[in-house]
Amino acid sequence: MTSVYREAKRLVGSVRFHVGEQGVAGAVAEVADVARSYALYPFLHRRWEREPLRFRGLDLRYTRHHYNRAWRNERSVELTLALDFLAQTPPGRTIEIGNVLSHYVPVSHDILDKYEVSPGVMNVDIVDYRPDEKYARVVSVSTLEHVGWDERPREPDKVVRAYRAIRDLVCDGGSILLTCPLGQNPHLDEYIHSGAIDFPIQTAIKRISRDNRWLEVPLSEVHGARYGAPYRNANALFVGIVPGHAGWGVTVPATGR
Repeated sequence: MTSVYREAKRLVGSVRFHVGEQGVAGAVAEVADVARSYALYPFLHRRWEREPLRFRGLDLRYTRHHYNRAWRNERSVELTLALDFLAQTPPGRTIEIGNVLSHYVPVSHDILDKYEVSPGVMNVDIVDYRPDEKYARVVSVSTLEHVGWDERPREPDKVVRAYRAIRDLVCDGGSILLTCPLGQNPHLDEYIHSGAIDFPIQTAIKRISRDNRWLEVPLSEVHGARYGAPYRNANALFVGIVPGHAGWGVTVPATGR
């Protein structure tokens, strides 16, 4: 029931947004899209259960979830990576930057989110957060692209300061996984491709089909990726990893990418 409530709350907010941006017609189209998604999900879910997501030489399973229609957008990939990261790295003091995972699975780690007011969430700007103790694991899903871009006034370089703050949260030997869509924040894209954001391991995952299949590719292959085209939502994801002592994400595909 909790997931139904969250999705209903999200739909109400989405309808209000579309009314403001596109009028009643846009809101009606959004509601129709939700209804179509729920109708198709039972049929497509069984088919997709057999489709692997190949990442760093591992065959993982796409995550399919109703909330935010995650079965048909980049969340199906990001959730898979984040949940595998948390499952395969040693348990320890953990923080999530951006409140995402709690909408899909029960969580017990610390959560930092400047704007989302929810029980257990620390409403602090990442660039101002100074914990008393560093973390063994840091995970962030589709959050960095909003920093400095979806804020007013805009601060193009704030995303680099946020990146440095995230890197500074992890203790020696600790691990970080960060995912974010490309083509949404042009400054973030440029910082990634210029090397201002420089995770020890950086790769990309590109959407290759309308039915939401993805393929790991070199980061250079998604330079100039657009958000919303040719497919809705993200068409390419940036994945940044600090493997730490756990070594998560070090394995590479047989092709040598």
